[in-house]
Amino acid sequence: MADKLENYRSKRDPARTPEPIPEAEHPGDGNAYVIHEHHARALHWDLRLERDGVLACWAIPKGLPQDPGTNHLAVHTEDHPIEYLDFSGDIPRGEYGGGAMTVWDRGVYEPEKWSDREVKVVLHGERVSGRYALFQTRGKDWMIHLMGAATRDPLPPLEPMLPVERAKPPRDADAYAFEFAWGGQRLLVPIEGGRTDAAREHPWLRPLAASFGTRTSILDGEIVTLSGTRVFVAYDLLYDDGRSLTTQPYTARREALDALDLTGARWQTAPCWPGHPEPVLQTARAQHLPGILAKRLSSSYEPGVSKSWLYIPTP
Repeated sequence: MADKLENYRSKRDPARTPEPIPEAEHPGDGNAYVIHEHHARALHWDLRLERDGVLACWAIPKGLPQDPGTNHLAVHTEDHPIEYLDFSGDIPRGEYGGGAMTVWDRGVYEPEKWSDREVKVVLHGERVSGRYALFQTRGKDWMIHLMGAATRDPLPPLEPMLPVERAKPPRDADAYAFEFAWGGQRLLVPIEGGRTDAAREHPWLRPLAASFGTRTSILDGEIVTLSGTRVFVAYDLLYDDGRSLTTQPYTARREALDALDLTGARWQTAPCWPGHPEPVLQTARAQHLPGILAKRLSSSYEPGVSKSWLYIPTP
């Protein structure tokens, strides 16, 4: 009988890695599964399905698809031992798969089809519930597809909302929140599968995207220079975790943005102050900022110029 774990063992040294390296696979055929979040050379997620005494495995760079209209790449990797169902830890750098590995989801699955080129399963986990199909495209390259109806809103267009300039703050100040106008580079940051296209021009945003895991979001903000360092300052949230927020009022979008707790060396959430423009304007003047923004609390996110956002320059 072929040793299903031979390839797995050949890539690992038990003296150098904390990974389980059993002498043989387990008998039996359970139906457990685990998904690992793997911060290796490139962030990805590993889907592992118990099958014939081992775990059949696929590395999925962008995580499980959240929409039936979008398939994700799934690279078929070597079978892993059953003990990997409970494994998490740091694989030393320089070793195969080096990096932090944590359990992202676990549960049981129902097999609907299993062949050398196609696998259909229903996942019942702590975070995931749904029917998925894995199908081979070429060699080790497979795709994973979510079966069923769409479970998330479509992504909104990547077009920023722009303010109208006014000489003075609005008279009905209680209807607005006030923020600094940073005078930086406006940037929308779409994040999906722990990655963002914004990192092509700004590679230092990659850790920000990775911190979102499989969460799909679109941030609105600016790149500003603070103490000699370029920092992304986020002040709006257009999309989050499968929900489009563009039709929501500013207050709801701001609450969702604050809940993300974006605090890092190269990114932060912009402060805002409802109803009190003068102290914000005075602080902006003292810090040599170009002005402040007044954002109507009830306003939705409208791409293009909108009277719901006002730019008031510092005197």
